[in-house]
Amino acid sequence: MADFLTDVHELRAKARAEIMNGPVTDAYHADLPRVIELLNTALATEIVCTLRYRQHHFMAKGLDSEPVAQEFLEHSNEEQGHADLLAGRIAQLGGTPDLDPERVVGRAHSEYVPATDLRQMIRENLVAERIAIASYSEMIEWLGDGDPTTRRILEEILAREEEHADDMLTFLESDR
Repeated sequence: MADFLTDVHELRAKARAEIMNGPVTDAYHADLPRVIELLNTALATEIVCTLRYRQHHFMAKGLDSEPVAQEFLEHSNEEQGHADLLAGRIAQLGGTPDLDPERVVGRAHSEYVPATDLRQMIRENLVAERIAIASYSEMIEWLGDGDPTTRRILEEILAREEEHADDMLTFLESDR
């Protein structure tokens, strides 16, 4: 057995003694209350993005709007999936996902900007994706190795947000 591993008897005893801590063990090295706070901020951002994309999906009009509207709907569904991942992780860490509509908009990094012009919709969604990319990148850097599970969740979401930004940029460039 390697020297750096905790004695199995000690592992078992700690697991039993701290059973009500669920997945949070001595191996967890992040600031748990701060992680939950950051995840609730990310959750609020995803909810706002879900709603903005959904509104844009229904309001997209014009000859070339159908593929863009479909992309908005797809992104809305993916943003909701991100929100679900974040809410699940918050609960897993012993926190409470804050879905209170009165607090969501105030905590979100992105803005809810309804639009009626297709180009404006695309631009607003690209801005929101860029904000999300910067926010997730900062959260990932801050977490470091303190919470590898949360970091992986955020990295997975970040990759999707980068794809969303690329999609919006492609629509803007094709409109020139």
